[in-house]
Amino acid sequence: MKSQFEDYPVDTVMILGIAGGNGLEHIDIKKYKKVYGVDINELYLQETQMRYSSLADILQCLHLDIVCETEKLPQSQLLVANLLIEYIGYDTFVRAVNIINPEYISCVIQINTDEEMWVSDSPYIHAFDGLDEIHHQMESDVLNEKMNSIGFKLILQDMTELPNSKALVRQDYQKMI
Repeated sequence: MKSQFEDYPVDTVMILGIAGGNGLEHIDIKKYKKVYGVDINELYLQETQMRYSSLADILQCLHLDIVCETEKLPQSQLLVANLLIEYIGYDTFVRAVNIINPEYISCVIQINTDEEMWVSDSPYIHAFDGLDEIHHQMESDVLNEKMNSIGFKLILQDMTELPNSKALVRQDYQKMI
């Protein structure tokens, strides 16, 4: 996330699916005037505010379900969405982008070549039971098409191969003028 926060000339950022705030340690308080952290889980947001009390002057945590409360999202110059689009789907993400109206989007998606095993085997695998109902398989090309259709061009793509037929793909976009 450090490079996501540093790569673009912006002073506002929105992080969709902020969870416990991992990555916020890379926020430069000299650069950013406002950081929005959005999550459906209020306990995550409370933890984020406690863990990052040093950002209290610029961090605003928003308890929202972006699937059905998209219109409540504020505008931001940079939108960061890591490992979130898989759970809200392309169309909800596009709706959120249209409301947030960012200049730049930086997102990380998980690509799975084994659609049956999108969660890696571990002693905690059952913590993910039920997620199949909301999980969407991601494809880089489809995300690019969706972003192009609303006026964003791909400006960066980087893939990190993972074990078990998975990869993390960072795709950044800039609004076309």
